[in-house]
Amino acid sequence: MISKKAQEIPPFIVMDVLEKAQELERKGEHIIHLEVGEPDFDTPECINEAGYRAICEGKTHYTHSMGLFELREAIAEDYWKKYQVKISPEQILVASGTSPAMLLLFSALLDSGDEVILSNPYYPCYPNIIRFVDGVPVFVEVFEEEGFQYLPEMIQEKLGPRVKGIMINSPANPTGNIMSADRMKRIAQFSPYIISDEIYHGLVYEGKAHSILEFTDRAFVINGFSKLYAMTGWRLGYLIAAKEFIRPMQKIQQNLFISASSFAQWGALAGLREAEKDIQRMVSTYDQRRRYLLGRLKELGFGITVEPTGAFYILANAKRFSKDSYRLAFDILTEAKVGVAPGIDFGSNAEGYLRFCYANSMENIKEGMNRLEKYLERYR
Repeated sequence: MISKKAQEIPPFIVMDVLEKAQELERKGEHIIHLEVGEPDFDTPECINEAGYRAICEGKTHYTHSMGLFELREAIAEDYWKKYQVKISPEQILVASGTSPAMLLLFSALLDSGDEVILSNPYYPCYPNIIRFVDGVPVFVEVFEEEGFQYLPEMIQEKLGPRVKGIMINSPANPTGNIMSADRMKRIAQFSPYIISDEIYHGLVYEGKAHSILEFTDRAFVINGFSKLYAMTGWRLGYLIAAKEFIRPMQKIQQNLFISASSFAQWGALAGLREAEKDIQRMVSTYDQRRRYLLGRLKELGFGITVEPTGAFYILANAKRFSKDSYRLAFDILTEAKVGVAPGIDFGSNAEGYLRFCYANSMENIKEGMNRLEKYLERYR
């Protein structure tokens, strides 16, 4: 008999869209991919060379279960340079991506029935992982007019004795919006731990992204190398936490994963030290695409009240075309041959929206918008 957990965990719908797109591609169709949040850039050469060098030098064995000390030291230096927050390498645990990092975190933080406050819309894996470890997600509905951002008073209404954490994500997936320092500071004053997903830090085009560690020590930070360094396939993330949580998470890591990939860690170390020019080039290119895509989507009749200034997503209101985002997304895929993510994947409050990812070439984005314009003529 299949376990209840395995039967009840929802699919990650954007992956269903991608896999359907790949099925169409195998039949000879040309698909424009605007659905998956994966950089189209190759990993910077300095990172590739460091990973290759590590393999050639035999650095292919288990590392310390918390990660290479040199990498953890460089992460601590990076957070000091960017945010002027002091953390020690002993507060950092390197994992095989941010999803395993979340599994470690929620396993160490939550007992059965403990609660974590999430915004709705949300990144789909948050509630799925929380439920997987027998925690309970508690949702705060956030709205387009507020840039899909928490109002602190709305969080306060949800606080109760079982709430162990408040999840924030800035720049955010699926919205691309950035939380202001003032709002982050107000949220940091609540007593539960603040869990800050900072994976899109560095991908900022206007304003500034702040780390939660600037405002409180009662926090966990989730970050990694997939997005900013174009290292999705390297599978490398990390956690920053209070020292009392590190040993429990380390023990879980030892049992479930042993350690993160050795040569990927050496590559990431080179990225932190040498990839700044590559990052600047990628960020500049993303911004050009963002500006173009915002203009085209508005011309096509999509609603965008607060323009996103981070990550590489636009969550656009598509209710004038359909309130069933799942059906609309798959229809756009099969008819227009453009992959987009349905809002319902990101929570009930994103129903009627579509998420567009601009981590694709300008040429492909333009072609995708031309195809979408032709498709939408049926609604006019």
